[in-house]
Amino acid sequence: MFSLATIILSADPKSGGTVQLIMMGAIILVFWLFMIRPQAKKAKEQKKFIDNMQKGDKIVTIAGIHGTINKINEDNTIQMEVNPGSYLKIEKSSISMEWTLAINKPVAEKS
Repeated sequence: MFSLATIILSADPKSGGTVQLIMMGAIILVFWLFMIRPQAKKAKEQKKFIDNMQKGDKIVTIAGIHGTINKINEDNTIQMEVNPGSYLKIEKSSISMEWTLAINKPVAEKS
């Protein structure tokens, strides 16, 4: 059974460029699989989450401020009610998807 190391070590020195090209391609593939693809997927989920927000949703900002959406503005901002009668104008991108989903998760009933 041949391993990758055996193939590389037994390669003809004249064909070293081919082995280097294959290794470079493998490194790029691994980089794409473990770095670029997951971040693109997470960014897509965050955009979908922000687009689906509605008035009355409970949210948490990246800074940890809890509130309720009072109004969604056209300029990518949200009017958030933090206390009855107290409003903050924040950017949509400052909402934490993970924390917001965590506070909106239904409480598991104890049996």
